[in-house]
Amino acid sequence: MGKILIIGSKGQIGTELTAELVKRKGADRVVAADLNPAGDSPCAFEVLDVMDFEATAHILKQHDVDEVYLLAALLSATAEKHPLKARQLNMESLLFMLEQAREGKIKKMYWPSSIAVFGPSTPRVNTPQFTVNDPNTVYGITKYSGELWCRYYFEKFGVDVRSLRYPGLISYTAPPGGGTTDYAVEIFHEALKNKRYTSFLKEDSALPMMYMPDAIRATLELMEAPAEQVKIRTSYNVGALSFTPREIAAAIKRHIPDFEIGYQPDFRQTIADSWPASIDDSEARKDWGWKPAYDLASMTEDMLKNLSEGK
Repeated sequence: MGKILIIGSKGQIGTELTAELVKRKGADRVVAADLNPAGDSPCAFEVLDVMDFEATAHILKQHDVDEVYLLAALLSATAEKHPLKARQLNMESLLFMLEQAREGKIKKMYWPSSIAVFGPSTPRVNTPQFTVNDPNTVYGITKYSGELWCRYYFEKFGVDVRSLRYPGLISYTAPPGGGTTDYAVEIFHEALKNKRYTSFLKEDSALPMMYMPDAIRATLELMEAPAEQVKIRTSYNVGALSFTPREIAAAIKRHIPDFEIGYQPDFRQTIADSWPASIDDSEARKDWGWKPAYDLASMTEDMLKNLSEGK
């Protein structure tokens, strides 16, 4: 049985996905890879620049990899500052890995998409799975293009590639990675440290969010689903929470009564305004049984508990 490779294993998703895969599959079946040195790793680790295709191909062969999670990317806010770098990393790494799969060098792959594939003309409330996609950010353009390439490789070559359109992700394990929804992670750290936070989004900016344990579970449930149940080969909508900075601040205030929030919207507000406020994920629920476990109250309690304990 071949091994599982996580590229981008030190990022926000990769950190927890690696740990969960080791827990489920065993350390001997998992290989973590990242541009940053490992520090502590629960499994074999390789320093890797995913844009070094020769090195990437060598790792696939050396470790007898048959399943890949390709997580390396420049996220929305960072991508706006470095558009050409974002296009190169986000697109060329995906196309290289799709080619590896087409040539039979890997059997299955996962590539994350995002709610950034939607845009100003998309219905903002309960955004459907199938709707207008008109992304107006570099990140969104690369993700929507990537979705179409994934479907193309599935339909033309039978590549088993699977994807989720992540909403904003909230985690106590890894720091934010340069996304527009990062405020929903930063606010917890600042609440505990300084009892005050200044949001870069307006108080009433509603965005879809998901607690990381739900995101990891959704990812693995999709990857473990029988191929015939995976009927969408662009990327699945997945939902869990939808809240504003004002609402998450109120949830935190129930635990930290003297917490205060202020608002200084910056360029990320324009990005947020082009994204959905909530997501319709009925296709994922129907096809492979997706259902979130955390709501705003339970996520807030768990975040504060784990951050307070230094986990």
